[in-house]
Amino acid sequence: MEIIIIILAGILVGASVYLMLSKSVIRIVVGTNILTHAILLMVLSMGQLKRGSIPVLEDGVESYADPLPQAMLLTVIVISFALTAYMLVVAIRTYKELGTDNVEEMKGVPEDD
Repeated sequence: MEIIIIILAGILVGASVYLMLSKSVIRIVVGTNILTHAILLMVLSMGQLKRGSIPVLEDGVESYADPLPQAMLLTVIVISFALTAYMLVVAIRTYKELGTDNVEEMKGVPEDD
C-alpha cells in the first residue's frame, strides 16, 4: 500500500512542477496547491501506514499509531490553506492592476516573433 502512495506522490510532484513552470499565475497557484498535496502524501507514507490503537497508555494494547505524522499533516494543511489564500489574493490583485495573468507580460518581456 505504501508503494502506491509513494508513486502517487511522485506523479503529483511531476504534475505540480509542470504547472508551476507555466506562464499563467493561476496555473502556478494550482501547481503549488498540488505540490502541497504531494507533500502530505509523502509525510503520511513516511509515518508508515499501520493500524493501531490510539496513543494512550493502557494495559493490553501492544501496537500504537504514531501521532506525530498526523500532527504534522494538520500543520501542513493549515499552512497550505493560508498560502493558497494569500497567493490567490495576490493573483487577483495583480490581474486587476496589470490586466493580465501572464508572468512574462508582467515583467515586460517582449514576445518572440
